[in-house]
Amino acid sequence: MDVAPLLPLTTARLSLRLFTPADADDLYAYQGLASVARYLYRPAHTRERSGQVAAERAAQTVWRADGDKLSLAVCRRDEPGVLGEVSLSLADARAAQAEIGWTLAPDHQGHGYATEAAAALGVHRLYARLDVENTGSVRVCERLGMRREAHLVENDLDGDRWGSEYVYAALFADLVRRPAG
Repeated sequence: MDVAPLLPLTTARLSLRLFTPADADDLYAYQGLASVARYLYRPAHTRERSGQVAAERAAQTVWRADGDKLSLAVCRRDEPGVLGEVSLSLADARAAQAEIGWTLAPDHQGHGYATEAAAALGVHRLYARLDVENTGSVRVCERLGMRREAHLVENDLDGDRWGSEYVYAALFADLVRRPAG
């Protein structure tokens, strides 16, 4: 399905829309921080890399086959600029199952934006994989009503540190019963 006609998605406070190349500076403002990149298992973005990523994301509009990825800019409805993103990977198109991830600028964390954005998505089953030390994302999953389905011990090597992951999941009906925001 081409998702462009379905966007933007709106919530009480947010608009979720496709990225544009013009979002490069907003993207760099948080993706360029080591504290943000820490749980993404990659180095912080350079300004040049943020420009490339914004352009790549702007071109991602089709979300219909297993493995298709989509990143949505998370914006306040009443303010200009991008405060973060929600990343989606279609794990099983037929069964409407997707993996979700979120990244927010540090000054926008702790306000319920990731929870509100995730609850706006309409897939049958949503799951998240996150570093066990990422307590902010653990709280988002739990506020959404997601269940912890797995604890993968030392399953990823981040530089010279073994990382462990939690896998959380919820059915759409579970997310709807727990309003965000």
